[in-house]
Amino acid sequence: MGADITGNPCFCFIYIENWALASSATDYLAADNSASPVQHFWSLSVEEQFYLLWPILLLAAFWVARRFKLSPRTTAQTVISGVICLSLAISVTATINEPASAYFITPTRMWELAMGGAIATLPIMSTRLASSFGPLLAWLGVTAIVISAVYYSGSTPFPGYAALVPVLGTALVIWTGACGAFSPTNVFRLRPIQWLGNVSYSVYLWHWPLIALIPYVSGGHLGRLDKAFILVATLLLAGASKKFIEDRYRVSKPGASLAATYRLAGVGMITVVALSAGQLAEVEYRQTVATNQLKSAVNGNDPCFGASSIAAGFDKCPQDPTADPVPDLTLARTDKAEAYEDHCWNNAPFTERTKCTYGSGPKQVALVGNSHAGHWLPALQIIAEQKGWTITTYLVSRCNPTDAPLTFDTPEKTENCLEWGRWAMEETKSTKYDLVITSERQSVPVQGYNYANSAEPAKNGYISYLKDWSEGGTNLVIIKDPTFPGGSVPDCLAENLENHLSCSGTPEEWHVMTPLFAAAKELARPNIHAVNLDSYFCGEDRCRAVIGGVVVYFDGSHITATYARTLAPYLSNAIRQAL
Repeated sequence: MGADITGNPCFCFIYIENWALASSATDYLAADNSASPVQHFWSLSVEEQFYLLWPILLLAAFWVARRFKLSPRTTAQTVISGVICLSLAISVTATINEPASAYFITPTRMWELAMGGAIATLPIMSTRLASSFGPLLAWLGVTAIVISAVYYSGSTPFPGYAALVPVLGTALVIWTGACGAFSPTNVFRLRPIQWLGNVSYSVYLWHWPLIALIPYVSGGHLGRLDKAFILVATLLLAGASKKFIEDRYRVSKPGASLAATYRLAGVGMITVVALSAGQLAEVEYRQTVATNQLKSAVNGNDPCFGASSIAAGFDKCPQDPTADPVPDLTLARTDKAEAYEDHCWNNAPFTERTKCTYGSGPKQVALVGNSHAGHWLPALQIIAEQKGWTITTYLVSRCNPTDAPLTFDTPEKTENCLEWGRWAMEETKSTKYDLVITSERQSVPVQGYNYANSAEPAKNGYISYLKDWSEGGTNLVIIKDPTFPGGSVPDCLAENLENHLSCSGTPEEWHVMTPLFAAAKELARPNIHAVNLDSYFCGEDRCRAVIGGVVVYFDGSHITATYARTLAPYLSNAIRQAL
């Protein structure tokens, strides 16, 4: 189990941050992800990778032009046009198929930067044309920029085709170089606009750390006052850093040698990389120590450890809200079922058909569902060893085995998710398994509905799906998706080391949509057994992030493997009673 490395400064300063983020398909707005304050440095990585490749391409173009006595300008334009067309094609395709990673990777972004090179090779607009149509074309470009700024949202597929609007708009403004009474240049010459343009990249560098860090001070969300503070603070910091840092080192004195500047930059980069590598080494060491502490706690004989404390009652097992929980917070985020390390998941676009097997007993059990089925695996493995089970997993990420189509970011994923569910059905129905266990989190809305009103159509989709299973003679256990907070529990605990109760909530606050469980209860068939373990997560008035000294969730909704193992006897008893 390794540390989360996507926000490590080391990746920023060796310019591979964008690939680290793409590999984890990070979404700035993902509910369960904790945003790194340096996450936005991915754009620097794209730029530096572009700057590494661009001179090589142009030098090759000029060599070809000289070798074959071609026009250098025409050859350069041909190469640049090829880069733009190829990169744009990759951008469109990747945005359709894998929009999360497409946002970050260099091939989808190169055409945007290459467009500047294309403009540099174009002839300047003639004076007559510039005076007649220049202002109109420039305003058209400004309009394109404003439209994309106002109407694009987090749901807009980007970059892809959508990026053409702001990029071409900007290119049009630059190329026309329009002047005259009705030109937007008159607006751009205003001192406030000039100042904002000069500090624009500093604004970019400062705004995201503030957005990522202010919620830790303001209580977990950004209100209007927080946003106003971020806006003002960003402008002030951008102006100060532009003057005292950027300009100071960007502009040298006339005749001064740049050798000292380059030496300082090299030493600085080496120092940052070394410190970041040391940080990773320290995290690995702390994780080793925490792993040993966790093994000691799990192998102990504490009758109030984990779920047993809430089962016995907190009067018999008092909870210490100031004690250090296990797993240690350096481990809690990676305290997951073995299915993660074993790559048992069928991920988007849901074309894989991966299965994993645990145990070797005569009883055949299938575990079917998304990640909220997978987090029960540690408990089921203990039961499997006790009862002689062999567990075969049919696990998928975010997709739900159901007859209700879900709204993914591409139509292919929606259809592939349905197909995956049909495959899981064919694999597990009738008497192929002695028992099929399933559980789901409804994290994606049903097609044609938003998330808030998806409960009923989602339930109907599960009713249809469960009927097929049931009528085929499948023996089913449906585990209710337990209540969860939504926000990152390890992050909350790290902020409230002296009082774990600060990370608790009421059952009403932590209520979640459970249409699969509702469908099972409504069908009420002899071979469909519904299991509810909410009493091991919540008391009468509080749901807790730490129970019996154990961290309950490794993010905002998934049970830690450690807490799941403490649930094994209660899950086993519930399954026995259901059957």
